[in-house]
Amino acid sequence: MITMNKFRLALLAAVFTLTTSSAALAQAPLKIGYTSVEYVLSQMPESKQIESDLKAYSSQLEAQLKSKYSDYQAKAEAYQKGAGSMAEPVRADKEKELTGLQSSIQEFQRSADQSLQQKQQTLLKPALDKLQKTIDAVADENGYTYVLNSDGASPVLLHGPKEGDISDLVLKKMGITPGAAPVAAAPKAAATPAPAVPASTKTKTKTKK
Repeated sequence: MITMNKFRLALLAAVFTLTTSSAALAQAPLKIGYTSVEYVLSQMPESKQIESDLKAYSSQLEAQLKSKYSDYQAKAEAYQKGAGSMAEPVRADKEKELTGLQSSIQEFQRSADQSLQQKQQTLLKPALDKLQKTIDAVADENGYTYVLNSDGASPVLLHGPKEGDISDLVLKKMGITPGAAPVAAAPKAAATPAPAVPASTKTKTKTKK
């Protein structure tokens, strides 16, 4: 009986809390807006420079990777041609060298991928900071309690009225005419993949029978 009474008291307390919270929300109605961060970024002048800088950085990494692979390929071909006439210690040393080059290429690719992501985040940060400050200002000026992002495969916003979209207000706040220029894809974090290692990097070896 005591347990049942405690349960009833707890239930009453929960109902009271829910009622109080609902009443508080009713007294302070929410105004919710949303924006497409990708769309706004694509309209900002900074996006073209970010895309250009990122492409140049990616090209540098790709050139280094191609150089490493060309070196490996040349040594692998030389090994394959002369392996049959090599002394066992020399052949073993060449195979060890080729294995080391393969590992170096794979490690460089992993490092390049991380470096590219970091570069992208560094380039995007000033534009994202500017965008955040502008969203805050637009929200304050127009009485929005919350602003959601409508981008992505799993957007925070699944549905909303057109009048809730503040994207153009944000652009105008930054002095940008919405849709004045063709909308290009906005830079995304890790959008540009690291250059891939060519498919075949296995060392073919000959063994004496």
